[in-house]
Amino acid sequence: MSDIRQSLDALERRDPQQREEQLMQRLPALLERAQATPGWGRILGGIDAAAVRSRADLACLPVIRKSDLADLQARQAPFGGLTTTPTRQLRRLFVSPGPIHDPEGHGADWWRFSSPLHALGLGPGHIVQNCFAYHFTPAAFMVEGAAARLGCAVIPAGIGQTELQVHAMSALRPDAYIGTPSFLRIIIEKALEMGADISSVGRALLSAEALPPSLRSWFNAHGVPLVLQLYASADIGNIAYETATDGVVHPGMLLDEELILEIVRPGTGDPLPPGEVGEVVVTSFNPDYPLLRFGTGDLSATIDGRSACGRTNTRIKGWMGRADQTTKVRGMFVHPAQVAEVLRRHDQVRRARLVVSGEMANDVMTLHCEVADAANPGLEVTAVAATLREVTKLRGEVLLVAPGALPNDGRVIEDARKYQ
Repeated sequence: MSDIRQSLDALERRDPQQREEQLMQRLPALLERAQATPGWGRILGGIDAAAVRSRADLACLPVIRKSDLADLQARQAPFGGLTTTPTRQLRRLFVSPGPIHDPEGHGADWWRFSSPLHALGLGPGHIVQNCFAYHFTPAAFMVEGAAARLGCAVIPAGIGQTELQVHAMSALRPDAYIGTPSFLRIIIEKALEMGADISSVGRALLSAEALPPSLRSWFNAHGVPLVLQLYASADIGNIAYETATDGVVHPGMLLDEELILEIVRPGTGDPLPPGEVGEVVVTSFNPDYPLLRFGTGDLSATIDGRSACGRTNTRIKGWMGRADQTTKVRGMFVHPAQVAEVLRRHDQVRRARLVVSGEMANDVMTLHCEVADAANPGLEVTAVAATLREVTKLRGEVLLVAPGALPNDGRVIEDARKYQ
């Protein structure tokens, strides 16, 4: 297993120019492989794959955004004709919120999570409590693949059952927690309430939600001295991750080695100068699911210079918001189309805005609904709330308001959370 960690170190500490040249050399073959699929064949038809050899060439290709996937997959199920491996030869098929289908192939550490786990200092002999969901979505399996490659034992805890989570930590003594920040806080608070010893959990790798500095400090003060963030998605896998030296977390997040990153002006495919905030667009060399100029819908910016940890890849500032109205609530994406579906099922609601509020990873979701007469609306609030939960898979409150109470600005999802 030490050979794996040594190979990761060598890869992550390459000369940046060597990395760039090797990525650009691989572009024509990636494009040619993608063009052989029905979906990419339509999108990239007429493009000479052999001529795409630089960032300037890549920037001439169209951006395919995450928000496009539902339409592409509806046109050609289940993956929009974008996979190079036949569906029945894949390892797993996932259903993510949206709904969007995601594939997993048979390669070791298919999601490329080894680097962030290695950055957390994990290797043979360590135990991780994997608190990502094992139900329909891929996050838990992203961790499983990397842990197996690095030689770590896994407690497949999933989400929920907080008391059992605490009992598992107390009895099995895991070295690390991997999951969302909000659930780690819930577990720690439950352990304090129970008087349970979970002090073995000295490190945490957190993702799927924002991690404000105040919450990181709270974890540090409550017995988790090393807390790193991971930026990933169900389509790409690992995108970028934090690193640390002697327990000190370095600024920014390191880009994964199998990706080409562009920061583009939101709503366009135009690359922005270094340091400017824009949409994260990535090109992935995944052999089963190649994605070229894939717009994540997330905002970020690159950081000048190299990380003090010795890794040499590009750094980004991390997640800085959404380029579109899609947002993430308690680790799950919520889309404008889902708000529209709630309205479709309740025609008494004229307009609606989903407001996500709260702080310290305690998300509160409230659907503000304009109705003709808020005092006598002619519909049950509980029925709307039930529809909201059915459509988004998340609990939310419903607030009825008078006509004209909501701004006429076209926005249907408002992120009003406090991150500081």
